[in-house]
Amino acid sequence: MASVRSAVLPSLEPGPAWEIARLFSNQGHLSESEYLLLTDHTRRMAEFSNGRIEVLPMPTLEHQEIVLFLVNLLRMFIAPKKLGRAIMSPYRVRLADGEFREPDVVFVLEKNVSRMANRFGEVADLVMEVVSEDDPKRDLVDKRVEYAAAGIPEYWIVDPRSRTITVLRLENGQYVTHGEATATGQVRSALLEGFTADAAAVFAAGQNA
Repeated sequence: MASVRSAVLPSLEPGPAWEIARLFSNQGHLSESEYLLLTDHTRRMAEFSNGRIEVLPMPTLEHQEIVLFLVNLLRMFIAPKKLGRAIMSPYRVRLADGEFREPDVVFVLEKNVSRMANRFGEVADLVMEVVSEDDPKRDLVDKRVEYAAAGIPEYWIVDPRSRTITVLRLENGQYVTHGEATATGQVRSALLEGFTADAAAVFAAGQNA
């Protein structure tokens, strides 16, 4: 009888929960609702495009200190004038049907704040990305194309490797360089008149990590 029981009972050995995984579609065929459900419950930073979920690497302390510095700098500028809302990742932004990204910093003008839902936003007016070492092309190339296609007016690329900050503004559906600073220079926003960032201070925040 013991041999019969061992043959019919499921194995109690630890392993992947394949039964749960099979409740969802395969990569390349996932729906928006499946992506949102998965990321709601796993609490992992993950982006979604063409039916595929891209799980992002755990950010470094340097990365997070730079992001925190930038979002605080932005918040201090916009708060007195009530210009809008700024938030740091993880917060999902829906760029198009079936496409979500989680920019490191998202700013939304006051007139568009109502389009920031609790689970994700439908709009962004300025986004910032701190380039990750695992895949620089994602921030330098892929997201540049995607954010432009989504009509986001301004995109900041902050690259700790070269200590460079590049500010891009949208012009005729494509990004053009509005300003760039390396190491000790200063960049200025095209969208927010008077908002500037000192490159030395930005990268010093990361070095304090």
